[in-house]
Amino acid sequence: MRALPVPQASDVLVGLEQPDDAAVVRLSDDNAIVVTTDFFTPIVDDARDFGRIAATNALSDIYAMGATPLVALNIAAFPSKTLPLSILGEILAGGAEVARDAGIVIAGGHTIDDAEPKYGLAVVGTVHPDRIWRKGGARKGDVLVLTKALGTGVLSTAIKRDQLSERDEHGRAMVASMCTLNRGAAEAAKKCKVTVHAATDVTGYGLVGHLLEMLEQSEHVRAELDASAIVALPGALELARQGVLPGGTKSNRDHVGDAFIVQPAVDEAIAWLTIDAQTSGGLLFSVPEDEAPRLLQALVSDAGLASARVIGRVIERSDSERPTVTLR
Repeated sequence: MRALPVPQASDVLVGLEQPDDAAVVRLSDDNAIVVTTDFFTPIVDDARDFGRIAATNALSDIYAMGATPLVALNIAAFPSKTLPLSILGEILAGGAEVARDAGIVIAGGHTIDDAEPKYGLAVVGTVHPDRIWRKGGARKGDVLVLTKALGTGVLSTAIKRDQLSERDEHGRAMVASMCTLNRGAAEAAKKCKVTVHAATDVTGYGLVGHLLEMLEQSEHVRAELDASAIVALPGALELARQGVLPGGTKSNRDHVGDAFIVQPAVDEAIAWLTIDAQTSGGLLFSVPEDEAPRLLQALVSDAGLASARVIGRVIERSDSERPTVTLR
């Protein structure tokens, strides 16, 4: 990524100079296009659910930028010589189902033959150039609002180890969360006219990893998280206590190192969930404290996101300090 040239064109509003959830290119004074792509290997056995999860995840970056999706293209890899094409059909059908829920069409795409199935979308959206939500911009005194429960990495690992079925209660809750579009959260924030200083979606780097990205792109701030406010998907805490942790989650904790400070009284399982590698996680907002109740009401009442919570706050740091996340 760092080896790529930084675009100099003035119409590239968001590019590689300060990486964000998607690229943004100005078309006119009141319109810009937002472009993103994401795809991955199956994390559940059901082909249609895999398609739904991958499509929901790919669309998430559009919503995290405050944009509205316009059109998508399929990206797929499939072992056509060893698996029936009907499975690919189910994957694509799942993606199309999510696209309909998002109010867009999948207008084409590309598939290659590969040893392992992979699926996702390239998505184009639109946003007003003055209303882009950036990953950076969190301010001292803001509170942090998370819209979904945590634990998809732990739960999906339990499924891979045959300790959990995606068809039992906990597995169904995990799939339902990953298939919930962040459209409702984004629309609720816009409708209630909350001031979004910074926003991102929580995916592979986990809550703490993505929060650190937000802090690193903001000025003179660090963050504190309230362990008691963290909402876990059903069964995730118990599995974390049993040591059911994906490799990506362990890598995340190694990567953030001592920038992630866990107070001694905090349950270690909760600490693991805050760094758990998520798939199709929720949106993370940094908003003024006095506006947070209005946002929460909109998220719960209008978007039906019962797990939405204020999970922490943004605090000033000195020039000599680096960004950190403290879990209390």
